[in-house]
Amino acid sequence: MLKSLFKDTAIYGLSSIVGRFLNYLLVPLYTAKIAAASGGYGVISEVYSYVALLMVLLTFGMETTFFRFINKEGEVPQRVYSTTLGAVGGVGLCFVAAVIVLLGPISSALGYAAHPEYIWMMALCVAIDAFQSIPFAYLRYQKKALKFAALKLLFIVLNIVANVAYFVVLPTFFDYTLEVGAVFAINLACTSLITLFFYKELTGFPRVLDVALLRRMLRYAWPILILGIAGILNQTADKMLYCHLVEGEAGRVELGIYGASVKIAMIMAMITQAFRYAYEPIVFGRGGAQDMGKAMKFFLIFTLLAFLMVVAYLDILKYIIAPDYWGGLKVVPIVMAAEILMGVYFNLSFWYKLIDKTIWGAWFSGIGCAVLIAVNVVFVPQYGFMACAWAGVAGYGVAMLLSYFVGQKYNPVAYPLKQIAVYVAMTALFYVLMQLSATYVSDLWLRMLFNTGCVAAFAAHILYHEFLKHRLLKK
Repeated sequence: MLKSLFKDTAIYGLSSIVGRFLNYLLVPLYTAKIAAASGGYGVISEVYSYVALLMVLLTFGMETTFFRFINKEGEVPQRVYSTTLGAVGGVGLCFVAAVIVLLGPISSALGYAAHPEYIWMMALCVAIDAFQSIPFAYLRYQKKALKFAALKLLFIVLNIVANVAYFVVLPTFFDYTLEVGAVFAINLACTSLITLFFYKELTGFPRVLDVALLRRMLRYAWPILILGIAGILNQTADKMLYCHLVEGEAGRVELGIYGASVKIAMIMAMITQAFRYAYEPIVFGRGGAQDMGKAMKFFLIFTLLAFLMVVAYLDILKYIIAPDYWGGLKVVPIVMAAEILMGVYFNLSFWYKLIDKTIWGAWFSGIGCAVLIAVNVVFVPQYGFMACAWAGVAGYGVAMLLSYFVGQKYNPVAYPLKQIAVYVAMTALFYVLMQLSATYVSDLWLRMLFNTGCVAAFAAHILYHEFLKHRLLKK
């Protein structure tokens, strides 16, 4: 199981990491062309936070449910796929129709009465994305990781090329005012184009909407939907709330600075996503639950290594964003810590998914989300976006602890806690040493050399204890 996990993680991870890296090219582009004081990047951050929530609502837990049912004995795979596709597609069409009919009131309520085009473009885009999630899931079920990765990367490349053309190339030939709305229009065009590449996955099978099957799937899916809503709110509630908690134009300006800085911390989201893409089909399809303890350890090892690498080279990585956004860099380590806790929580979530008790996930995520929102509401007016970063740690931390302790009671897994604790302690030690280096060593290259030594020591510990020690003992 672990061999297959590492292989699939490498493919999914490559597409995810390379894709996110390519997307990073848009961050310096946007922050260079959209001044922090304009609040334009705050608009992008806010709108995409709503898009993330809508993506969860429009897929309503059917992606995970699809894997559960298509691997169930007695179910017809094509029938499960067709029913899932029809349900998600139908909900998406109804959503787009509702947005078009109520476009005026929705735009006004969100503060975009002057730009309703932002709303309808992103509504259409998220509906297409939700529909595409099922063919993408089908590719994972069929172990077609290469096609999955190729289409993900193709979208990103198209998006980057179009953005560079609009923000950099065309202005040298034509005189026009750069508009934030172009970001959403480009996204919509690229998303629509990718749909054409699913011709094979969308044809050649009888289109059936099995109502009885759908009812059973929805009974399984609704707690996952609640879990997903709570989970995505943990990631986006701060951006949705910020402009309501910090009044005036300052809200969007600060949100833009925070949103740009958070992009640097998103390496954790890449690793977690890659791990999920590979791990979920394996656990559901081949009963890999017995290896969850090992998988948890390796997940933490590599995310902690990534944490140290980002912290070590933050003085270089900060050039991803324009200097007028650097005021938000102090949130990067905190947001990365929150992402690690979220990844641990995801790994802990399989115990209730495997015994069809997804209601537990809804409770855990809901409580964690309530904690996160409460911290934001209480502390953002006084502490600004630093409170947003710590709210993520609090929310994910609570959900993680609840899932672990309840899971050990109902479906215990032998996690190697002592080994994990050693890696966490080492990470904390090296982090403190790097912070002391940043405080007392003024020369950049000396700091980089010291930080590199810390990262190398951590990597050497991993290499010896996880890969070489056992071989040496056998000899």
